[in-house]
Amino acid sequence: MNKNEIFIIGLGNPGKEYINNRHNIGFLLLENFSKENNAKFTLKNKFKSLYTEFKINDSIYRLFMPNTYMNNSGDAVRAIVDWYKINLDQLFIIVDDIDLPVGKIRFRKKGSSGGHNGLKDIIKKLQTENFNRIKIGIGAPPVNDKTKNLNTISHVLGNISSKENVTLTKVYQQLIESLEELATKNEDYIISKLNSFNAEKN
Repeated sequence: MNKNEIFIIGLGNPGKEYINNRHNIGFLLLENFSKENNAKFTLKNKFKSLYTEFKINDSIYRLFMPNTYMNNSGDAVRAIVDWYKINLDQLFIIVDDIDLPVGKIRFRKKGSSGGHNGLKDIIKKLQTENFNRIKIGIGAPPVNDKTKNLNTISHVLGNISSKENVTLTKVYQQLIESLEELATKNEDYIISKLNSFNAEKN
């Protein structure tokens, strides 16, 4: 991996009404990360994304928040990959996951979409499942008492509660620390650190 350039794409939906949705956790993480590095996002149409960059040690971190809406995330990722001619090892997708409890993180180097529409579109547009994804747990949706169905859409598009926010703040801190270490530390070390992290216990 070219340690000098690290590409991090957070997934979410653009627009004020989505800002605090669980589905926008990728955006929320990147906003925290950019703030810590005094960087501001600006719209770059060629990337179909809001974009910012900053340096940590000798590495350039390039952060993207697609403005394509979640279901077309692959359009932005494809544009970014093509423009920079990225080796996919350098790419990290940050995404919400209903199969993980709040407070847990999963780093995977490849895999299916797990039913996530953003990942599904990226896999389709890149024509591969072999890219890094960092999943942030948002917990399982509640069951609708009447229909016994899972309220998946209202859960992912629901706003993060203040209780969840306390836990997620710890998740963001840990993830930002680990992302900063990407430039200098062994990736397996980072993967095992993130995958064993549990904000509820830390």
